[in-house]
Amino acid sequence: MEKTPAIAALGALAHEGRLDVFRLLVQAGPDGMAAGDIARATGAIQSTLSANLAVLTRAGLIAARRDGRSIIYAAAYDRMRELLGFLMEDCCAGKPEICAPLLEVANRSCPAPAGTSGAPL
Repeated sequence: MEKTPAIAALGALAHEGRLDVFRLLVQAGPDGMAAGDIARATGAIQSTLSANLAVLTRAGLIAARRDGRSIIYAAAYDRMRELLGFLMEDCCAGKPEICAPLLEVANRSCPAPAGTSGAPL
């Protein structure tokens, strides 16, 4: 990831309401959530939610798809991984113990599927 899209993504996340929406969609998984369900879960009013969803979409952090009369929003996991990779790219200075706590969080949050070995990252 280049610096400019990383700045756009970080800027999009640097707002309490947008961060709440993004984290909710990450938790929801690839199936995503309808806009009305997001509003109910976050307590956001429709106009504010709409603006927040637009900012997150422009930053490439979420994607929308139509399902009948609903618009379903889902986290863009590839973009999230790119952003995390960008932030960690030059990490550790040869000292892996610096990043070890992050790997522990990833392993707790995203355990390897049954029947596989190794960490998810």
